[in-house]
Amino acid sequence: MPEAAFTALGDNRFRASVLTRGPWDLQQQHAGPPIALVSYALEAAAQTHGLQHMARLTANLLRPVPIGDVEVRVQEDYVGRNAGHFSAVVLAGGKELMRATALFQREDDVALPDGLPGHPLPLAPQPPADATPQRMQFLHDAISYPDLMETRVAVGRMFGGPSAVWFRFRYPLVAGHTPGPYQRVAVAADSGNGISAVLDLSTHLFVNSDLTINLLRKPVGEWICLDARTHLSSHGGGLAESALYDEAGLIGRATQSLFVRKRA
Repeated sequence: MPEAAFTALGDNRFRASVLTRGPWDLQQQHAGPPIALVSYALEAAAQTHGLQHMARLTANLLRPVPIGDVEVRVQEDYVGRNAGHFSAVVLAGGKELMRATALFQREDDVALPDGLPGHPLPLAPQPPADATPQRMQFLHDAISYPDLMETRVAVGRMFGGPSAVWFRFRYPLVAGHTPGPYQRVAVAADSGNGISAVLDLSTHLFVNSDLTINLLRKPVGEWICLDARTHLSSHGGGLAESALYDEAGLIGRATQSLFVRKRA
């Protein structure tokens, strides 16, 4: 088994291992690991300005990401006193595979008054200690994303409609580095359309072309829960949305635009 999802090669280049393999093609990555890798690179750029909280990450998935060497380039778009906007591209073989933008904010202590509507924030449907361990199932048995991530079902059934599932890294994202809180969210959030699937993986494609994550605070702990559901139209489109939790409660939301087709 590889030691990590990616190995840093220097000069902003990384080599993907088979732990990143996705469900659709044996030679292509699940989008979660490369989105988390983008988060890893963006966080490093933002932290040089003292911006610690990633409030939003949007990834546009232009092309499938192969299991091989990729380059991540980060750009500062604008950095102000309390917030900074950054962008990144993922490249391989001379082609852009992914474009991402992120909003980072400066953290500060703000005392909230008692009795605010909707507060305290809700907890996940069930804590990970009480959830049922279950390996995510792909149509193939090759080493892949389900080996990278430990999963526990809190509510529902994976690939069987609305469900809540806890995710935790089994292996590092980048060899030699402990995954950070935002990387833990990014690697899991792209699975919302899978765990809440309402169509059969063997008969239909329901691939997301983007992912947007909005976070109200920095996650804590190793576990991230997606309480996900999928909504479909009869015109080949759909939307997967996930409420995101850590063990302390709600941390944000994630959405994915879906391209839906019947398999040939």
